[in-house]
Order: sequence, then C-alpha cells, then structure tokens
Amino acid sequence: MSGVQTVTVDEDGHEQRLDRWFKRVFPHINQGRIEKMCRKGEIRVEGGRVKASTRLIMGQSVRVPPLPEAGSQHSNAKFTFISDEQSKMIRDCVIYKDAHIIAINKPAGLATQGGTNQTVHVDMLCEALKFDLEAKPKLVHRLDKDTSGVLLLARSGRAAKGLAKGLQDRETRKIYWALVAGRLPNKVGTIHYGLLKSAGHGPNNAGEKMRCIHPKEVDGTEGAKRATTDYAVIETIGTRTTWVGLAPITGRTHQLRAHMAEVGCPIIGDGKYGGSGQSNDGEGWGSQIGGDISRKMHLHARSIKFTHPVTGQHMMIEADLPDHMQRSWDMFGWDLKWAPKDPFKIFE
Repeated sequence: MSGVQTVTVDEDGHEQRLDRWFKRVFPHINQGRIEKMCRKGEIRVEGGRVKASTRLIMGQSVRVPPLPEAGSQHSNAKFTFISDEQSKMIRDCVIYKDAHIIAINKPAGLATQGGTNQTVHVDMLCEALKFDLEAKPKLVHRLDKDTSGVLLLARSGRAAKGLAKGLQDRETRKIYWALVAGRLPNKVGTIHYGLLKSAGHGPNNAGEKMRCIHPKEVDGTEGAKRATTDYAVIETIGTRTTWVGLAPITGRTHQLRAHMAEVGCPIIGDGKYGGSGQSNDGEGWGSQIGGDISRKMHLHARSIKFTHPVTGQHMMIEADLPDHMQRSWDMFGWDLKWAPKDPFKIFE
C-alpha cells in the first residue's frame, strides 16, 4: 500500500469529473473503490468531502488515501517494472533540472500518462527521475503521445501548485513547431473554432476525436468549448507545405491538430485529423506529402516560457526537434538558427 499523498490537478484535469481524473492518474483503481473512498471521506479536495461526480479545477489539491500497489490482489492492473534501459532513456530526455522542477524533451510515441494499451508512459517512468529526492516528480500538463517536446515536471507540491497556477492563469507561454500541408491564408492569424468531443465507434470509445464548431455556434452547442490558437508562418515551400509556429491560448484536447485540419492545413503525419490523403500537391489537403518525408506526426512543443514557481525567475526552455522532424527540415534546407525564439514578435 502507498501512503497518503496530495496530488495537484493539472491542466487536463480542469473541469473533469473526479472519478475520471482519478482513473487517469491511478488507472489500477476501479470505479467502485473510488466511489467508496468518496463516501467514506477518504478522498478530499482542498480539505473538503466530495462526490465522484465533483468537477475539479486546475491547481486544486486532492488528498489521496493509501492505495494498493498496481498488481496487488486489491487492484485491477499489473505492476510494470522499469528496466535499466527505460531508466536511462527517460533520464537522457532531461533538458533542465533544479531542486524544484524538471523539464524533459518527451519523445514522439511515448504517452504522458497511462490508459488503454499504454503500459509505458512518462508518469510511470518518473520513478527514474527522483534523483536526490524520495518522491517522484509530478506531471502538471500533458502532451499527446505522438507529439514531442518540452514537458514540465514538479518535484514538490509547492512547485506543482505554482506551475499549475501559471498554466491556469495563461501566464505560461507554449510555442509549438509544426509542418503542415498546404499554405495558410495569412502570415499570422488566430483560429477561434470551438471544440466538441465526438464519441468513437471502437471498443472503449476508440476513435474519439474533437470536432470543430464555428465560433458563432459554440454557445448554442451543448458540450462545445471555446478554443483559440495563434499561428505564425516561419517558412514555406510554395503551396506544398509550411513550417508554422503555433501558440495555444487555450489548452483543449487535440486543439492544434483539429484547428490546423479545419483551416485546410493538417499537420503532416496526423492520420486522425488529416484525412486519408497520402500526398498533397497544394490543391487538396492530406496529412502526407509523399516523398521521403516521414509519416510520423510533425508536431513539436519547441519552447515553454514561464515564471519559476519558487525562485520567481523568468525562464524559457527549448527542446531540440526529434530526428524525424529534423530530417524533414534538412530536406527542405531549413536552418533552425534562422527561426526566431518567438515567431509572433516579428509581426508585432
């Protein structure tokens, strides 16, 4: 059994039901046990009793009682052993570390948290990132499995709360780099389409995706949430493909992927939102542009700018491109040194 612990609600947990958040953070605990712990007052939010249906707010502290270890007779999941190879891999991903926070360059293909068929993920591998502390670092935000780049981890409750607050107050600025099919209509712009979660048709709701809703229809569409993305074009290859900087003003699930597909410029390698087209000659829109360009997702969390939650220092952390994106950049003759730290400032 684990001891009592306090977990800070991250960006993805904002407005999520407690039971769904709990199963995301502790996938080996079933629904019945969660409801029982709520009835007995063992799970508390900001010190108060809650129901399984209580909606959480980013930055809140959730008291978690002692839980059975994954793989025990009281849990419904198997314990996953972290190999020396996995430990080395995740430690090699560290691009910044101090007494309070860690930043990693998450590889594409590595899930942030556990879920259906996800036996290896960052949250599990955080056991290898304790270094000189007893507790493993905590996630405060998330990246899609196939998205690479900067991911912040908090090494203490104080750091987690401060980082979560910066995200909630939108003081933290994240810039993504993407390779998209086609050409955007303007050098710089803002996308305001709302997002509505559409159920999947496979087992365990597989195939679930976000559907774009016109800004004028968001308020009248049940379940739709407003979403805003700024974009700035960095380089283009005619009308075939574009290197674009993306800044999510809101943090909705699959926001960048859905927004780029909606404006006719899906992210290269995004089969979920980019359609089934295998090539793009500047006329249609397919998530593959053919040739020697990798079919992997070309979306990378390039940088994150934030205020250190303990020292108050203004920080900016950058992550190098993954190999498959670097090969694409080399093929197009794009030099990273030419790119501005913040592509939006050149248009101010």
